[in-house]
Amino acid sequence: MQFYNTTDTYLSLVHEVWSLCDADIISYPLADVTRRINGGLENLVGKILGADGMWQWDDDSNYTDLPRGTFTLVEGQERYTFNATYLEIEHIDVMTTTSGNWRRLKPIDRQELGDLTTEEYFGVTSGNPTTGFPTHYDKQGRSFRLFPAPTSTAVTLSAGGRVTFKRTADLFTTSDTTQSPGIPSPYHITLAYMAAIPFCTTYKRDRVPLYQKKVDEDIMDLIAFHARRDKDTRKIMTMRSTNYF
Repeated sequence: MQFYNTTDTYLSLVHEVWSLCDADIISYPLADVTRRINGGLENLVGKILGADGMWQWDDDSNYTDLPRGTFTLVEGQERYTFNATYLEIEHIDVMTTTSGNWRRLKPIDRQELGDLTTEEYFGVTSGNPTTGFPTHYDKQGRSFRLFPAPTSTAVTLSAGGRVTFKRTADLFTTSDTTQSPGIPSPYHITLAYMAAIPFCTTYKRDRVPLYQKKVDEDIMDLIAFHARRDKDTRKIMTMRSTNYF
């Protein structure tokens, strides 16, 4: 379903919201509808990410690039920040200076460090981070640290870091018209119900239970849909051995 088709309202998500609310652009302004549809879209994307099995969700065809980006490494610098649209970092790679190949880093496992700090574990030189070829990374909020800190003798600095990530959907603006939500089409209509509920809570309270029931059912179906997408992978139950010594 298109976001705001003014020539064919039957294809318009915004018009569907207004229809559910008995509203129009005056009583329910386009900016408010857009904000609430975006909120619903991000909510559904969060559900999808939680339900993803072996597939890595990045179905939003509104994006023209892959969920991967490069960044420049700085000599002796541990800490780097990443874009707020990255919902989850999946991998970090760095490029070698010798072969130009990408090598994957390991996320820090705190159990490996024991009682040591990262500085104690990876070492410091005269109070500065140990440099070399990074082997590990540690995520902290909207940033991550590389250990050891990169050096130009071991890694390529210019665009020498690469992040693979999960991201939110491409959100709408009030000027969008024919763009469609980046989720499976059967659940486009769910966004209309999600955007209608806040308005109806104030002006059409009798409709809220029915609309909320519809949203809850659709979310359960959406989660089930994404949880079973890897049909070409055979599920095998295996036993895990435990070593008590």
